[in-house]
Amino acid sequence: METQEFEKFLYIHKGLQPVTVKGHVSAILRINRRLNCNLTKESVENYVFALYQSNYSYTHKINQVKAIEYWFEFSGQPLHFARQRKPRPIIKQTLSEAEVTRLLFCCQNVREKAIMGLLAYSGLRPKELCNVKVQDIDFGSNELRVICGKGLKDNVIYISNSCAKILLEYLAIHKRSPEALMFNTFDNLRPLKQGCLRKLVKVLARRAKLTKRVWPYNLRHSLATSMMNRGADILTVKSQLRHVFIETTMCYISALGYCAKNKYEQFVPSYI
Repeated sequence: METQEFEKFLYIHKGLQPVTVKGHVSAILRINRRLNCNLTKESVENYVFALYQSNYSYTHKINQVKAIEYWFEFSGQPLHFARQRKPRPIIKQTLSEAEVTRLLFCCQNVREKAIMGLLAYSGLRPKELCNVKVQDIDFGSNELRVICGKGLKDNVIYISNSCAKILLEYLAIHKRSPEALMFNTFDNLRPLKQGCLRKLVKVLARRAKLTKRVWPYNLRHSLATSMMNRGADILTVKSQLRHVFIETTMCYISALGYCAKNKYEQFVPSYI
């Protein structure tokens, strides 16, 4: 396959970002192998038909279809597939405040605690946390500048006093220049990557003996539900998570636990 020319096409003619280009090229290579190097209109239609009937996530299905469409456009045979309706899932398996506390208490050094504290208190996405620099945090106002976040947007979010204290303790031991990344690998030789972050969260969840599945993005979900359970309005949560559409934030309302129950008990009439 002409993967290098396809990659150039995605960069130059579609204006995609490196991570997106890498994903589409990998997808096409996988699809080509599954179809025994027979990428024809008929074969990919059958592939998409089976894909849409499968239990794969909506995101996976759409990314696969986009990669196919881009490949056929690159090959001079434009092809378009309809999109399935995007589901609005309930946010499940969020962590309670007590469970997040257990994760923090299971940290064995200030580096682990700083990474987990920032992840839990800020709602940063994993890639965004890996890209945080020391100068991005204003400890005077507890503000964190997110540079080139999702959609290449810059935003300002907040961290708590507790989180700021943990980060200052970390910086007192691990000296950093303002332009340096906040976190490196354990050997301090390479920038922290998302894979390392996932491993750390998994190790801490095992130490804390949590039965739920825990991954970095889950801490973002957990912050949103905890804020709503404490009475935060949806616009505040939307601002902290930096959602473009409020409908995205509305998904967290269905995940509320005791807050919804308490409100029901507050207003339910007394018949007997």
